[in-house]
Amino acid sequence: MAAPPPPRPQPHVMVLPFPAQGHVMPLMELSHRLVGLGFEVEFVHTDFNRDRVINAMANETGAIPDGIHMVSFPDGMDPAGDRANIAKLGDGLPAAMLGGIEEMIRSEGIRWVIADVSMAWVTELAATVGVHVALFSTYSAAVVAHRLQVPKLIQDGVLDEIGNVRRNEMIQLRPTMPPVLAVELPWVTLSGTPDGRRMVIQNVFKTNPTISSAEVIICNTFQDIEPGALALVPNVLPVGPLEAPATSRLAGHFWPEDTTCLAWLDEQDACSVVYVAFGSFTVFDMARVQELADGLVLSGRPFLWVIRQNFTNGAGEGWLEEFRHRVSGKGMIVGWAPQQSVLSHPSIACFVSHCGWNSTMEGLRHGVPFLCWPYFADQYCNQSYICNVWGTGVKLQADERGVVTKEEIKNKVEQLVDDKEIKARAAKWKHAACTSIAEGGSSHENLLKFVNLLREQ
Repeated sequence: MAAPPPPRPQPHVMVLPFPAQGHVMPLMELSHRLVGLGFEVEFVHTDFNRDRVINAMANETGAIPDGIHMVSFPDGMDPAGDRANIAKLGDGLPAAMLGGIEEMIRSEGIRWVIADVSMAWVTELAATVGVHVALFSTYSAAVVAHRLQVPKLIQDGVLDEIGNVRRNEMIQLRPTMPPVLAVELPWVTLSGTPDGRRMVIQNVFKTNPTISSAEVIICNTFQDIEPGALALVPNVLPVGPLEAPATSRLAGHFWPEDTTCLAWLDEQDACSVVYVAFGSFTVFDMARVQELADGLVLSGRPFLWVIRQNFTNGAGEGWLEEFRHRVSGKGMIVGWAPQQSVLSHPSIACFVSHCGWNSTMEGLRHGVPFLCWPYFADQYCNQSYICNVWGTGVKLQADERGVVTKEEIKNKVEQLVDDKEIKARAAKWKHAACTSIAEGGSSHENLLKFVNLLREQ
């Protein structure tokens, strides 16, 4: 009897995120989905971030499923370099990483790279090693559409050629897209210096042709939530909302998750807790931190506040411990939270958020109303979606000093949790999001299309 044929090797892909927390997480979520569908994934970190992820998982087991292999390359910065300077970090990545990535693609016989749009420089390997590249947007489809419009905004005199605003007007590309002021465009707010803005705009010009001609662009969004924007992005497949697997923890967090907050939430009344989290880049000065702390106390509601290690300028451990003591029994403070588990908890009433796209999609997926406090980049566009298009949140207004006062926080929390129309719209979009990722839904079908594309080559 003839021996049975050897099993077919699992299809093998490389996943390449920009080295920032908000970029790593959705691509790790996609990687989990691909492994579940029979793929092997080479997940590329920088050396610096791989060490952070490993340290964050020090007390966990099973966070990295079989099929995901974490590899890393240098990022071109000194160990003490400022990796919060996104423009500088991004500018040095191609020279630092491209050679090692090319060598791995050749040695492993990789046919597809799923690359963050912010890492689109890897597409040059298509010509040298014959690899296919699928681009992945960690931003909304609206931001991709705005990005493709930057040359026209310069031609029309809204921006100059180095990213400064010449005419601050409202920009709305389609009726179902968010209206955004020119001064709130991602490429204007991403860097606070002229040199930084110049680097960002130069990158937009360099990579826009790559985006326009990409074989496929994967977006963490869904058809019903962004129909106008998706119509403006070529070869796009919306597969969101992506989410963490129900059976395991994600291997991609830069800080260890404090899961003790889930037991604390279990003790709270339904729809009572204000959840406060500002992502991985936001930095507040002491004046803003104090107003926020006082506003949460004034609200009279239980709250869960994520204060990561580098969130504040000027607030030491002494202030934090004193505040913990002050709010003991009413509020809980953690360094990093299992956010999707928190947002799905029945005790959560609202989400005070920086409106990063991952947080936006997670809040939408779980039907949680938003209190919006954007910091930079695409977050103003996302705030506009939440407040002006979807109607699932309200905006916090700063005073003439640029400070959101404790009274504003208290009043807006009360307004938000008492607004039945906002709650109804949040529930409607939750249903739409869940339908999109369920079997037969638009995002589920698009994921299967993408998987078939990866298998064909």
